[in-house]
Parts: sequence; structure tokens; C-alpha cells
Amino acid sequence: MRKLDNYVGRTVALAVGAVLMVLIGLDVIFAIVDQLGELEDGYQFADALQYVAWTLPQRVYEQLGFSALVGCMVGLGTLAGTSELTVMRAAGVSIGRIAWAVMKPVMLLIVLGLVLAEFVIPHTNQTAENRKAMALGELEDSGLEQGLWMRDGGEFVHFNAALPDGYLFGVTRYRFGDEQELQRVEFSERGRFAGDRWILENSRATTFTAERALSETTAESEWQTDISPELFSLVVPMPADLSPRNLWSYGKFLDRKGEDSSRYWLQFWKKLLQPLTIASLVMVAISFIFGPLREVTTGLRVFTGVIVGIVFQTLQDMLGPSSVVFGFPPFVAVLLPILVCFGVGWLLLRRAR
Repeated sequence: MRKLDNYVGRTVALAVGAVLMVLIGLDVIFAIVDQLGELEDGYQFADALQYVAWTLPQRVYEQLGFSALVGCMVGLGTLAGTSELTVMRAAGVSIGRIAWAVMKPVMLLIVLGLVLAEFVIPHTNQTAENRKAMALGELEDSGLEQGLWMRDGGEFVHFNAALPDGYLFGVTRYRFGDEQELQRVEFSERGRFAGDRWILENSRATTFTAERALSETTAESEWQTDISPELFSLVVPMPADLSPRNLWSYGKFLDRKGEDSSRYWLQFWKKLLQPLTIASLVMVAISFIFGPLREVTTGLRVFTGVIVGIVFQTLQDMLGPSSVVFGFPPFVAVLLPILVCFGVGWLLLRRAR
């Protein structure tokens, strides 16, 4: 029985791997073409290739579920086309046993996704964006429409970018009085973390009084705040670029400050429940092979897998923003498509028996 499990698992793993390579190849080609439109004097073709290379882990992560769905359909479809699944069933091998053999290589895919999401993607994506911003000269000169706003006590702070090792670029601090009047504005070109405080470099500050505005410049000044470098490295990237652990931390941080955290919780649940997402799509693939797609061509199986994947993704993409707009829990928005997939797969497998 172990040989049978290994044979089924190997067939499915090869099919999933082949589909994943094709999807990543297409994604990389489209990404390079997209970057060609942003080439400038400081951002050359070699820089665009480096940017795409740094974002490769994110592209792999995004294609895992789709690859598992189509790959399982192709792998099991190959076994069905050669009547090997029929022989297995005639020999007394249950559908549950075959499904377990299929899930073994899929578990490796799930582990890969968890490792990428937690340890790899946050670093590679941030490195890609920072390298690109440096090449384009955006770190120190970007306007207020970029970067991120946050509140620190009585100040509102805007900064353009943060490097993972505790360096900031383009820090603007606004201090308001009790009557919401602007009291002080300070812009610092760079900042670095020194133990328990931030050191801001090349600062220009303007203090507003009832009579006049006073300006001063300093080569170096201290910024006392309880915000850590880890938090700064969290708030610059898009929510999709953060690890589940960091999404949890920053979501809690926003909740404590009374700010909107729904986008971060939505991405947290998407990443935390990704193993269930992949498992549900594989469940649908298995049920289709033992049900309506048992005796069709490989091309039709691939087409069906693509359609199912698009429908699943569309459902998640619709429910996710809807949870932000209408205020229902992001957990429900992520879990509902997964339950639908499991339900469809379970019903089809029951009919196949």
C-alpha cells in the first residue's frame, strides 16, 4: 500500500510542480514587461530584473493554491485516463485512501507556503521596494501621497520608507495644540535607532506662535518615542507583504489606538487559513476526477480547474473588500469560500461512492 501511495503522490507532485513552473514563468514575463514602463535613468533593465527576482517568493506564494487545484486535476486525470484509478478502486482501495495519498505532497506545498509567508516574503518584498525606490530617488523626496501616516501621542508622523535594520527616510512630524492649531512641523532626511531612542539627521523645524513662525535646522537630534524599529518595518509595506505574526501585532496595535485595522486582519486570516484554502481546492479537484470529470480530456480538466480557481479567487476578492466596507468579520469573508469548496467536494465525493 505504501508503494501505491508513493506512486499516486509522485504523479500528483510532478503535475503540481509542472503547473507551478508554468504559472510562475508567465507571471515573471508579465512582471518584466510591466517594469519596462518604469525604466528611467536611475532604474535600468538590470534593476527591473532584480526587482522581479526579489518579488519571486511572493509570486510563488500567490500561485500555490491555483497550482494545487490544476495540478491535482492533471495528475489524477492522468491516472484516470490510463484506467489506473479504476484498477485501484476494483482492488478495494477506497477514495479516502487515494485522497490521503494525494494530500501528502500537497502538505509539502502547504508547508512551503507557511515558510514563505512568515520568513521570506516580508524581507524580500521590502528589499525589492526599497531597492526600487532608491534607484528612482523616491526615499528622500517622495510626497505625502506616498509612505504612511501614523499617530504618536500628540504628534502625527509621516515617513517615506523604513529599512529592516532600523533606518528611516523622510520623517515629517506634525504637532498640534489643544485647539487643533498647528504648533510645530519638523522634517528629517534620515533617522536611525540607537538603543532606546531615534536619532534624526538633517532636520528642519518650524515652530508657529501667535506672532510669528520660527525656523531652525539641526544636524542631529533625538526623537523620544515608544515606537520600535520592528513596528516601523511593519507599517511601510502593504498588508499583503507582512507575515502573519506581524499582521497580528500591527492589527492589535491599530486596535489599541482606535484606528481601522480591517485591511490587516483580512490579510492575516487569508495567510493563516491558506492551508485550508489549498486543502479545499484539492478536495474539489479530487471530487471532480471521481465525479463529472472522470472520462474527459486533459484539456477540459485544465480548463475546468482554471474556471474553478477563478471563481474561488473572485469570491474571495469580493467578500474581502466587502468585509472592510460593510463591517462584518474578515474571518468570515476568508472562511466562507473555503467552506463552499469543502461542501462542493464532499457532496461530489458522496455521489461518486
